[in-house]
Amino acid sequence: MALMDFIKKQFIDIIQWTETGDGTLAWRFPMAEMEIQNGASLTVRESQMAVFVNEGQVADVFGPGMYKLTTQTLPVLTYLKNWDKLFESPFKSDVYFFSTRQQVDQKWGTPQPISIRDKDFGAVRLRAFGNYAYRVADPKKFHTEISGTRDIYSVQDLDGQLRGLVLQNISNAIAASGVPFLDLAANQIQFAQALASQLAPEFAKIGLQLDGMTVQSISLPEELQKILDQKIGMGMVGNDMGRFMQYQTAQAIPKFAEGASQGGGVAGDAMGLGAGVALGQVLAQNLAQGLQGNPGGAGAPAAAPAVAAISPAEVMATLEKLGELKSKGILTQEEFDAKKTELLKKLV
Repeated sequence: MALMDFIKKQFIDIIQWTETGDGTLAWRFPMAEMEIQNGASLTVRESQMAVFVNEGQVADVFGPGMYKLTTQTLPVLTYLKNWDKLFESPFKSDVYFFSTRQQVDQKWGTPQPISIRDKDFGAVRLRAFGNYAYRVADPKKFHTEISGTRDIYSVQDLDGQLRGLVLQNISNAIAASGVPFLDLAANQIQFAQALASQLAPEFAKIGLQLDGMTVQSISLPEELQKILDQKIGMGMVGNDMGRFMQYQTAQAIPKFAEGASQGGGVAGDAMGLGAGVALGQVLAQNLAQGLQGNPGGAGAPAAAPAVAAISPAEVMATLEKLGELKSKGILTQEEFDAKKTELLKKLV
């Protein structure tokens, strides 16, 4: 009786795999020197595929379904083993199952800033982060290129390889997206689409299908972030040159105040501030006159400069900067009130 039990254990009549949800991509069915019974049952569940490998060579591939293993359902294996149509003996073959469900929320990122070539700024450095999703689409290629004869191959085993592919293709993706470097942070969807297009063929080379790609964050270098802030400020004032000069003056007030404070206390601070404001007003007025022309001809006296009109947004921006100077002790309350009154008179 013991001998019969031993003999029965040498043959396999049911082949199947129940995933445990641990991120396994490929799993080798345990053969343990046993043979597969001719006519055995193969069960491949949804989100799975099975591959028969004969002496290291991939033979038959099965999608979801239930199969009776015969020479008819194993045509490639039958050819490799030179079976005839009446073959009914047990046989040996390695069987691998592959999970074809989506592997979601896979993280990618730049641990260190990477150098990107930009047409406007030359070589710049950025950091970016996001996630992606993929699945095994071609188990034959995945077996031959990646998982091989290992008993188990998991998502973690592949993580480093895929992260490297993403980083390797970021530069090409930025170039293909056509998005200016300074606009990348505001066009993350377009950047993600370009990155996915760049990566899809690379994933396909190892039997994977890229199902989704997101860019969640792009960090610009500090010096380029300052340029972006200036660009946003210019977008607020538009093409009006008078407003441009007022914007530049508002930006220069803290620098004038800082330079004056280094030369002589609160009085010097106030003088520096006054000089900065006065300089901006003179430049704006002169520029406005130059743009309007001199209607009286070369010999006619110049008209008295008109008081520059300031929009409510510009008034508020200037008041905020003056308030910062007052809070730092550079301006007194009286000086702040005087400038506030002056600015409110110019409100349009």
